Amino acid sequence: MRLVLLIGPTGPACTRIRSLCEDHGKALARAGIATPDWNTVRLYAACAGTVDTDMLRHRRGLDAPLVAQALMAEWQELLSDALPQLNADCLLLCAPHLGQLIHDAGARDRLQALLAPHFDDIHLVAHIGEQARMLAQHYGAAVMSGRTAPLDAELALAGHKDWWHGALSARGAAEPFHGVFNEVEHPPFWLDYAAFLRFWEEGFGAGHVLLRPLDPDHLHGPDAIAEICALLDIGNTFGPADPAPAPQAEPAASLARMRQFNEVLIRFSRARKLIIPPEVWTGAHRYMRIPGEPIPPGSLSPVSKRFKKDNAALVRRFPALKAVLQPDAPLPDWKEADPTLGFRATQYFAANLPAIRKYATPIAEKEAEARKHEAAAEKFEDIIPDEPEAAAPEQPSLLDRVKVNHQMILSSRFRPHNNLGAVNEEELAAAFAPASPRWLDAGTTGNVIVACMKNEAPYILEWFAYHRAIGVDNFLIYTNDCEDGTDTLLDRLDAMGLVTHRRNDNWKGNSPQQHALNRAMKEPLLRQAEWIIHIDTDEFINIRTGNGTLADLFAAVPDATNIAMTWRLFGHNGITTLQDAFVIDQFDACAPKFCPKPHTVWGFKTMIRNIGAYEKLSCHRPNKLKAGFEGRVKWVNGSGRDMTRDAAKNGWRSSKANIGYDLLQLNHYALRSADSFLIKRQRGRALHVDRTIGLNYWVRMDWSDHRDITIKRNIPRLRAEYDRLIQDDALRQAHQVGFDWHREKAAELRATPEFADLLERALQIDLSQTERVAYAMALDTES
Repeated sequence: MRLVLLIGPTGPACTRIRSLCEDHGKALARAGIATPDWNTVRLYAACAGTVDTDMLRHRRGLDAPLVAQALMAEWQELLSDALPQLNADCLLLCAPHLGQLIHDAGARDRLQALLAPHFDDIHLVAHIGEQARMLAQHYGAAVMSGRTAPLDAELALAGHKDWWHGALSARGAAEPFHGVFNEVEHPPFWLDYAAFLRFWEEGFGAGHVLLRPLDPDHLHGPDAIAEICALLDIGNTFGPADPAPAPQAEPAASLARMRQFNEVLIRFSRARKLIIPPEVWTGAHRYMRIPGEPIPPGSLSPVSKRFKKDNAALVRRFPALKAVLQPDAPLPDWKEADPTLGFRATQYFAANLPAIRKYATPIAEKEAEARKHEAAAEKFEDIIPDEPEAAAPEQPSLLDRVKVNHQMILSSRFRPHNNLGAVNEEELAAAFAPASPRWLDAGTTGNVIVACMKNEAPYILEWFAYHRAIGVDNFLIYTNDCEDGTDTLLDRLDAMGLVTHRRNDNWKGNSPQQHALNRAMKEPLLRQAEWIIHIDTDEFINIRTGNGTLADLFAAVPDATNIAMTWRLFGHNGITTLQDAFVIDQFDACAPKFCPKPHTVWGFKTMIRNIGAYEKLSCHRPNKLKAGFEGRVKWVNGSGRDMTRDAAKNGWRSSKANIGYDLLQLNHYALRSADSFLIKRQRGRALHVDRTIGLNYWVRMDWSDHRDITIKRNIPRLRAEYDRLIQDDALRQAHQVGFDWHREKAAELRATPEFADLLERALQIDLSQTERVAYAMALDTES
């Protein structure tokens, strides 16, 4: 297989080409080109070594030796396992950090050694432009990342015979806690394209590094796909690309303001021994922007002059570079622009001081956190059982993967917390008023839940009464292979005219659930519904607006056609035995609201307005958007914000960009009691019958760091509806039979060594939310 690896050395070209690959991925695949969305930051970190601490690895928690070792093993495994499944002749990857940051032979050679066994032909591609223009662009990005030094060093280096080594020799020790990094503060070594080319060819071989013109107008215009075809040496049959705005340079006066502010901020950080998060810098910079002209590349003409001879030689080898390596007309040497309007960095610092004090972290606290990491490592060693000697010694153990994940999570933007949204759960405690009765128009079945059940008898009446009380009008329930009387209980509800019960014992395909959902789409009950909702018996719709009913929710998002109900995962809350009590009252310990990893925490289910926009109903969402409906669907998140672009065609997990719980969340009681977990472990899952539910599932689902009681406001109206239903003798008897079956099954499983050991191990686990994320990610191959 051939590899085409884009190595920068700046990001915009790679970003645009990655976007084009997403847009034309299917057509590229038909041409034998694979463009997987692999995390190449982790590829860089696997190879980088520990000589220099850079901003990228530091902010993502990827700068420790154990991390690099684990990431190298991760990439070795990925290349071995994934490449044969791609069914492609060529792999295209975008990894601009390689060209931006790698400058030592060790890191380069580790990259080559990693890739060489898997590819017959490797070509590295670097997109370059004239050095003065590239320097102006780089300087703007560096200032916005915290640079305090003006361009004087670069202008002085223009008189140096060896730019590459001169730039590197100017570097000193990074100060990560204060936001001082060499690649930000000092001249970019990679502007010396001739040295850059020699460096990479020494590792990958002469002729295996291609320099391409960085032409923003071309890359962001309708002919941009031609660049991919040129890189891959294939014919262009893809049609025009969707134009995209080219990156705009920051005004020179704005950069002067930001740089001077950076100086003050770093002095304060050093003096007070504080870590100031990137978000504070970015927020402060935003208010310093003023209109004006960017840095003119002609003012950096000494840099252009320094590389004139080298560029001529490069053009002879790569003729396509001729236009982009032409320098701008010389101007007087650069001097920092006037920040204008009497700007004083100290005044802006004073204005931002409340935010700085609020979000800054004492370095001592960070050091204490490192000690916590060591303590957590000891905890993991106690919990994780000894593993047999691995067949592949280079593969990290589960223990090492957990340690690495924990270190990365502590330092990364994925660190969980509960500071999200406008709703304070503790304040939402007053009981809701009874909901007004709903009267359906002729020809409509209203709000319909479709659900699939197996051995859920003790929980059905509560779940059913709850959702009736908040405005669900009809229920279509499928069951398969029940042993606990679930089907008998639902038959009674069906006979009472309250649900439509369908047997699904003879299901076909990959799962009983999908087979049932395919059948459901043909049912008049669903075809005539206003809204369709697919949830399971361990999921409760928690509406946090108005009087907590579906009508209140729909009034809050009147133009929505799809509403993503993001899970809030609830743990076992210390309850070990099965109790005949309301689930929503027993379990109120839960996951933090901000928890993007592991992937299951932010899974969502979907409310679907029945406008016929999709052909298929799947577990988490409708799929196969029909032609002509692209402009008619509007997805909103649990806070009512538009997320159509993210979710219209695929996806079943919320992201940092679209998470929201203010109006709605889906309380997911995946464990309930420890007894319930054992029974669930024994019977498997409806959607994936070939997977076991063991310690992995417990760790991912047993969240207990926070408390959410908002759903308990529904208990009075739930109780009224439940008590009305339980008056029916047959229904009450079916519920009791189901509860007794589960209680006896739990006792049986507790007496079985395999399950007794599982339960003992599960109940011994005591993890903080950050430790749980780390452990769950290591166990969960889907994260």
